[in-house]
Amino acid sequence: MVFYFISNVVSPPYTLFMGFDKHENEELIRWGWPEDVWFHVDKLSSAHVYLRLHPGETIDDIPQAVIDDCVQLVKANSIQGNKQNNLEVVYTMWSNLKKTPSMDVGQVGFHKEKDVKKVKVEKRSNEIVNRLNKTKTEEKPDFRMLREERDSKERENQRRVQQEQKIREKEEERRKQEQAETRSYSTLMKTDRMQTNKDFVGDDDDFM
Repeated sequence: MVFYFISNVVSPPYTLFMGFDKHENEELIRWGWPEDVWFHVDKLSSAHVYLRLHPGETIDDIPQAVIDDCVQLVKANSIQGNKQNNLEVVYTMWSNLKKTPSMDVGQVGFHKEKDVKKVKVEKRSNEIVNRLNKTKTEEKPDFRMLREERDSKERENQRRVQQEQKIREKEEERRKQEQAETRSYSTLMKTDRMQTNKDFVGDDDDFM
């Protein structure tokens, strides 16, 4: 089971989601998307909340209001963290999550610590949590199927972009060739019209 939320504090809105338990978290760790940003309460047990970026966005493009939504949702779904003030939430791109065979189910580390960001949460905001809960829906997705569909579309988009690039390159080459031919033809025409003094030899005799 996965819970989905809509962060509509900005337009277009963002989708947030989290697994029901550690087993769903394990699936999300394995079959997450490159566009996903992972949130978790630092050094405490909590839900794994994911934010799906819009196309072309990076982790640095996330509006602060959306980050606030994510950290409040993580805090509210942490047994210990929900009761504490002034705690920290860590977040990073899904691709930075590291899973090794020795880790417990749902446990995760990082490939690069420097790519992990932290944000301080002073206290719970019931206003944010209640707003997000009003958008809450539940689904039982096939994580692997969704990831494979995503990857298939990405490959198709890449092929389309490459084909469009080849068409542009051919058009540019054709344009350059036409320009070169035009310059060559113009030079040839100017050469044909050139005259020398020899062209006028004998003309003076006509006046004698």
